[in-house]
Amino acid sequence: MRLTSTRRRAALAATAAAMALTTTGCLGSSDDGGGGGSSGGDDGVVEILATTDPLVFDGLKAKIEEEADAAGIKVDVQRVDNINQLILTKIQANDAPDIAVIPQPGVIKQIVDRGKAVEITDDIVPADLLSDMTPGTLEAGQIDGKQYGMMISMNVKSLVFYNKQAWDKAGYKAPESLDDLAALGEQIKSDGGTPWCFGIESGTATGWPVTDWIEDLVMRYGGVDGYNSWVTHETPFDSDLVKQAADYLETNVLADGNVPGGRGSISSVAFGDAEDTMWDDKPGCWLFKQGNFVVSKDFMPEDVVDNVDERIGVFGFPPAEAGGDNPVLGGGDLATLLDDNEDSRAIMEILANVDLGTTAAPDSSFISPHTGFDTSLYPSDLTRQIADVAYKSDAVLFDGSDAMPGEVGAGSFWKEMTAWISEQEDLDTALKNIDDSWPAS
Repeated sequence: MRLTSTRRRAALAATAAAMALTTTGCLGSSDDGGGGGSSGGDDGVVEILATTDPLVFDGLKAKIEEEADAAGIKVDVQRVDNINQLILTKIQANDAPDIAVIPQPGVIKQIVDRGKAVEITDDIVPADLLSDMTPGTLEAGQIDGKQYGMMISMNVKSLVFYNKQAWDKAGYKAPESLDDLAALGEQIKSDGGTPWCFGIESGTATGWPVTDWIEDLVMRYGGVDGYNSWVTHETPFDSDLVKQAADYLETNVLADGNVPGGRGSISSVAFGDAEDTMWDDKPGCWLFKQGNFVVSKDFMPEDVVDNVDERIGVFGFPPAEAGGDNPVLGGGDLATLLDDNEDSRAIMEILANVDLGTTAAPDSSFISPHTGFDTSLYPSDLTRQIADVAYKSDAVLFDGSDAMPGEVGAGSFWKEMTAWISEQEDLDTALKNIDDSWPAS
């Protein structure tokens, strides 16, 4: 049973809105800021605000409250809408919580620039608690080499899903390189199938799925340094690196016969509807590149989600060359300390513990950024496979469009890539338009 059209569209719109929350700014200098050294919040309660997935939030809240109670600390853990915007408003009104859980590094940068973030030093969170963090996750919360955000839950986007039963019957194998991935697409076509499930329509956020493709390819061709240089615009969009990424996408995904309905249909197909026919006995498309959040009854058939280990296969988006550098596109929720007091420090240590997600993991999409997390607590082998894609990577790199200035990451990048895919513009024009939209400061 699938969602009704109305319910499904509502779910897609809600997800699109969440993904559209982008931020501003290249990294720059800041002071340490933060609150004073009291023993607790103004009212003796440590306030924590987050905009985490509801099921993940419920599990984390239960664990935080349990640990805080054992430590004799009162906490008020609240789920709010759009923490990225709300936290800046609260800071302006001098009404900030003790701790904010932020999903975008650019917002942390803005908090640091306002002098309202507390550097997370070893005397707040002992380094040994963070020693098993997935590569790249600590760096996501660093501003000018100082730690201001600490990832407490992780998401993974460099994933390709497939119909496991049909896949096994066809005898296909997970690719080990981008060339292998291209060869797999050609094999599927020669077998009479259509390789890619692909749609980028997402309401006001239309275009973001193609930016994920570009980001994944840029980090593979450019490595961590090349990717970071591009995200900060030291390397422009109109560069050989970005053109190489776009050429791979155009040749191996956008070409005739690679997407149901052809290239012209991509911009009008909702991203969450793109895999609809993948679950047929004879899949209408075979490969679906998307983040781990999509394994949900909001996007996939109930019978598929209820039997994920039998129905859904997944592999990590492969490196440029077999055995080569293997970064992963991802993100997560970063705990940021705004009021430096004895109790809030104690809560930050609780948030840093490898066991934080033990209550959230069994009943939600929670993935721990700690490689030492007890993976038997994840609800399925599929979740364990998704987590391993990140754990075994060289680095988890934050979604580039989330780190770019808002007018680019959630503006021209989405818009111009949509125009290019729709063949309303050629690639050179689209890339130049994005470069021209980058703010001067």
